[in-house]
Amino acid sequence: MSACDRRAEVLALIPARGGSKSIPRKNLVVVAGKPLIAYSIEQALASRLITRTIVSTDDEEIADVARACGAEVPFMRPGAFALDESTDLEVFRHVLQELDARQGYACELVVHLRPTGPVRRVEPIDRAIEIMLGRPDAHSLRSVSLAEQTPYKMWRMVDGELQPLLQVPGMVEPCCAPRQTLPEAYWQNGYVDIVRPHVVLGLGRMAGERVLPFIVDEPVVELDYPESLPRLEQALGALGRGEWPPARPAGARHPV
Repeated sequence: MSACDRRAEVLALIPARGGSKSIPRKNLVVVAGKPLIAYSIEQALASRLITRTIVSTDDEEIADVARACGAEVPFMRPGAFALDESTDLEVFRHVLQELDARQGYACELVVHLRPTGPVRRVEPIDRAIEIMLGRPDAHSLRSVSLAEQTPYKMWRMVDGELQPLLQVPGMVEPCCAPRQTLPEAYWQNGYVDIVRPHVVLGLGRMAGERVLPFIVDEPVVELDYPESLPRLEQALGALGRGEWPPARPAGARHPV
């Protein structure tokens, strides 16, 4: 029996803190008729491979909405892990440790679904899980899109002077080279990320050493600022009608 044939314990973890600077109460903003967090919960529950869906939050109202949507909120997130500077690692470690201590619960994979990027289909989520189940040596999987801007033409400022951000072995000035001669680069887009618990708990990392790519060749729409709301509303409407991703000309790439 292969890893994909058996029933693995796969946890979907949806982080949703109450504070937000750019859009107050962002995770509860109603978009296309539903609170923002509802979309990620519904996608996790619709997955044929995710076995448990948990929301990590410090906010009682978010917890109530999450439970009404079908997710579990077995405990609240401490305020110390819900600050602007709090990391994913802190949140994931807290959830995994609490689940073990309170319930003796352990899982094989943790699927990270960010509520701020709700325009995603269930089929790619399950495909990403299958990839990880088939690669027990992999520490994690990251969804990526082909970068629109090459980082080999980017600079950093050092003591008032520009220095190349990246170099290419054997190439003197990649900043001056034609784009098509430069290595392809990929941008992590947050569509779906997966990590093994031992990477979080044992290594203290969110990616680890062996990271598998999951290429997303469709637009990735996130809610970061108020001006993003109209595009997000339109995209979620298309997703609900089964019209996502939008058609594109042959050979064209979807923007990130």
